[in-house]
Amino acid sequence: MSGTIQWSIVLPAHNEAARILPYLRSITSFMQDRGQTYEVLVVDDGSTDSTAAVVESLASSTPEIQLLRAPVRRGKGAAVRRGMHAAVGRLQLFADADGATPIQELARLEQAVANGADVAIGSRALASQLPGYAVQTRWYRTVLTTLFKSIVRQSSLRGITDTQCGFKLFRQTVAADLFRVSSIDGYGFDLELLYVAQQRGYHIAEIPVNWSHQPNSKFRVIRDSFAMLGELAVIRRNGSMGHYASPSS
Repeated sequence: MSGTIQWSIVLPAHNEAARILPYLRSITSFMQDRGQTYEVLVVDDGSTDSTAAVVESLASSTPEIQLLRAPVRRGKGAAVRRGMHAAVGRLQLFADADGATPIQELARLEQAVANGADVAIGSRALASQLPGYAVQTRWYRTVLTTLFKSIVRQSSLRGITDTQCGFKLFRQTVAADLFRVSSIDGYGFDLELLYVAQQRGYHIAEIPVNWSHQPNSKFRVIRDSFAMLGELAVIRRNGSMGHYASPSS
């Protein structure tokens, strides 16, 4: 596909055979109705189920869908990075394959970019404070993620209420710049991207989106939150050593 494509949508997937097909169909239907050129890049992160077969079956009749396969699981960050490196759209979104954020929410992020943002990120935290939005989550996730967010804000990222929502849109040039220096393979990759974006002076718009918890989530709140704190320490160290400095600085 060529660089004339308007949209790239990257879906990292690990053992998503039971959940990814409805979201893929929703994406293709939504994008076809918009009448804009697009590509959907599904990055199979070492799945041991039939994720690849499910995606390939739909891709056989939908050429906009591409499957990228990794032989072993490396982590969500690695999968997203691979997909974004392969993406060619002028606007590039990554989203969770379980469909927790409806693809229709893309329009909200698109408007933010049209208004001047370099990066537009979906926010469950902002949505939960506003009428007309639906954010359905588990109480224990709310408690633990609130604690995690407090630590993140105090240590590195300020002015962002929800770093971890898996629905983020980038201008092509900005995505290329950020993913060129990103190195975190785990769930902490979101923190790294936003940290680098702030360090390089990109305008980040946080946009409320509808979101609902999906059964059989791959994210384990306690285990993965502690792992992300370790990744946050790596990010701060990398920052202090100049790994994220702009080439022009």
